[in-house]
Amino acid sequence: MSETYLTVGESATATFEVQGSEFLGHVAPADTVAAAEAFVERVRAEYDDATHNVPAYRVPAGEASERTPGGEVMLREYSSDDGEPTGSAGKPALNVLQQREIRNVVAVVTRYYGGTNLGVGGLARAYSRAVKDGVDEAGVIEERPHRRLVVETAYDDSGTVRSVIESAGVEFEADYDERVRFALRVPVAEVEELVERLNSATSGRVEIDR
Repeated sequence: MSETYLTVGESATATFEVQGSEFLGHVAPADTVAAAEAFVERVRAEYDDATHNVPAYRVPAGEASERTPGGEVMLREYSSDDGEPTGSAGKPALNVLQQREIRNVVAVVTRYYGGTNLGVGGLARAYSRAVKDGVDEAGVIEERPHRRLVVETAYDDSGTVRSVIESAGVEFEADYDERVRFALRVPVAEVEELVERLNSATSGRVEIDR
């Protein structure tokens, strides 16, 4: 049985104002550094007229199987002040994720400057609050470590493969091209059993990239 961890249940945004400045706390689940960076870029593109877009995330550094000597999943923790005074934005945002022991999560705080300087303390409080409110809006859930698998098969076997995947109850997307490609998100503890079932059902004709 794999250990569980805390993360957010969905993407969400919380908004408030402090002395004329508008803060938007965007929070989303992310299983990889690439997914976290992609979310940061999406927010920056959508709010490119904002004064600052401050990112912070805590996600696995590599595969879910990569662990520290103590058995913990290795996390990549990142934050940036994005032009705010040093230590006033990114670190307070990341601190919220650390203190609430949430991982596989990315946050971006968007700020529209309202004409009044808030000072380092005021900024730190506002950026912390934006992440806290965003996390509360998204909801904290208990989750199990997952791994992504890509399963490719010929059309003849695609119905069999799909029924095995559906019976396992895992998240997946299917892409029907020359061959059929299934992208799966499988709890780490269930990967080996599912791989065995897929190979058995197709007499080993399925290709599994993990």
